Amino acid sequence: MLKRACLRSAGSASLKLKHIEIILKYFPDLTEKQQDQIAQLQSLYEEWNAKINVVSRKDIEQLYERHVLHSLAIAQFTQFVPGSKILDVGTGGGFPGIPLAILYPDAHFHLVDSIGKKITVVQEVANAIGLENLTAEHQRMEKVKGKYDFVVSRAVAQTKQLFIWAHQKVSKEQRNDLDNGMILLKGGDLTQEMKEFGRRYIEKDLSDYYSEEFFETKKIIYAPVH
Repeated sequence: MLKRACLRSAGSASLKLKHIEIILKYFPDLTEKQQDQIAQLQSLYEEWNAKINVVSRKDIEQLYERHVLHSLAIAQFTQFVPGSKILDVGTGGGFPGIPLAILYPDAHFHLVDSIGKKITVVQEVANAIGLENLTAEHQRMEKVKGKYDFVVSRAVAQTKQLFIWAHQKVSKEQRNDLDNGMILLKGGDLTQEMKEFGRRYIEKDLSDYYSEEFFETKKIIYAPVH
């Protein structure tokens, strides 16, 4: 019986590593707890996606590449110091907020979306994996209260519109090396969008961080607010 239990345990550990090997490829220093939390995401999102479509059907099998690793590109761009406050706007099913909250347990993440059922998924997934540094709110961004070091978002709206919403939410109190502002995950040709934005920004290709084909057209846009 003991031998059989040990075999099951070893098999479970092997399956976990297989699920998240693409994450460990770029983030090899994750703690055991962080690995466990990330490994649980596949089954949790499969379960919730059967009830509420928060991840596209074609993407659910590539959850770790197209959603988790994509979200963690922000951690390749900058690091959040302990005590940082991050607002994730239009989080959908919890991206990029949930992966970032796993990676930065000493920072606080507030995830908002205007669709209540998506926030339900966020709350349930966060509770299931024991995330204590994350809160979620069914709310429109312009009505969110409080100040944050950074506003993060993934393909929610045009950069100019996000800035209009975000600039009053970003604190002037500086605690990170990177000036407080917006960090956005975007895709495709952004030439016209950024021309319309008309403010200073940094554009970073995610192919500089990741070798997978999926990231060839993906970018980070960072814009300081103050």
